[in-house]
Amino acid sequence: MQKATLTILGCGSSLPTNKNFPSSQLLEIRDKQYLIDCGEGTQIRMRQMGLKTSRMGHIFISHLHGDHCFGLIGLISTFGMLNRTADLHIHAHPDLEKIIDTQLQYFCSGLAFKIIFHAINPRKHELIFEDRSVQVFSIPLKHRVPTCGFLFEEKPRERHIIREMIDFYQIPTWRILKIKQGEDFVTEDGEIIPNDRLTTAPELPKRFAYCSDTAYSEKIIPIIKGVDCLYHEATFMEDEILRAKETQHSTARQTAEIAKKANVKKLIIGHYSARYNNQNELLNEARAVFQNTILGEDMTVYEV
Repeated sequence: MQKATLTILGCGSSLPTNKNFPSSQLLEIRDKQYLIDCGEGTQIRMRQMGLKTSRMGHIFISHLHGDHCFGLIGLISTFGMLNRTADLHIHAHPDLEKIIDTQLQYFCSGLAFKIIFHAINPRKHELIFEDRSVQVFSIPLKHRVPTCGFLFEEKPRERHIIREMIDFYQIPTWRILKIKQGEDFVTEDGEIIPNDRLTTAPELPKRFAYCSDTAYSEKIIPIIKGVDCLYHEATFMEDEILRAKETQHSTARQTAEIAKKANVKKLIIGHYSARYNNQNELLNEARAVFQNTILGEDMTVYEV
């Protein structure tokens, strides 16, 4: 079974530290890569981890704060130097295109690939991207500027053929596709062979939600309910709840409450304030509410 993985390239907040770069993640599903946010240093982390990006065609930017997009022009420039030819799709607030266009003219003229912008309405929950294997939905978040998270949903896989049964019933090759899609088989004598005798069920589709930056908001719960993995910012601890409210961020406890109410399977926290040298304090605060919480760390790969 092909695993879905999340690589955290940076899980710090606006002030980088020697431990955490600003926000950026690489999600891999069905042999494709999707970059989520592109803070300063994203391409450095990629180099440090030896990541290949030939399968990365889409970048999703949650909002226009620098710690989520300052690394974008550098990454694009590097793609140019590496002679990339495949189109690069960027999904973001429409103002990002205006910002990047000027930078492209100065620093990235003559690229061998096209950059295609797709405007997102961050205040609306809707389908923003779809291919044969994945759907991506926006998640309206509560922050100081228009911000959205992203819900990645793997499309259902086809059922697995039991080769011995196909051979036993002498099923022609041209019928196999329909059987993988769930159809029964009718023999020449009119006998109906039920699909579950010919196939086994596929793996359940994976669902991953990314929610950063945001204040505590129960409005997201119906959207992320039951996801396999939730990445949610936990910028502050509960003793800084007034600061969290002022800056429209979440505490670790609030984040865990969202995970618990949404009945998610696993929570990864991140986007830590630089004030916390011991991030295990954030982890302990979250685990007191939601036990299956993981401390997000730079240059770490997680199974979704």
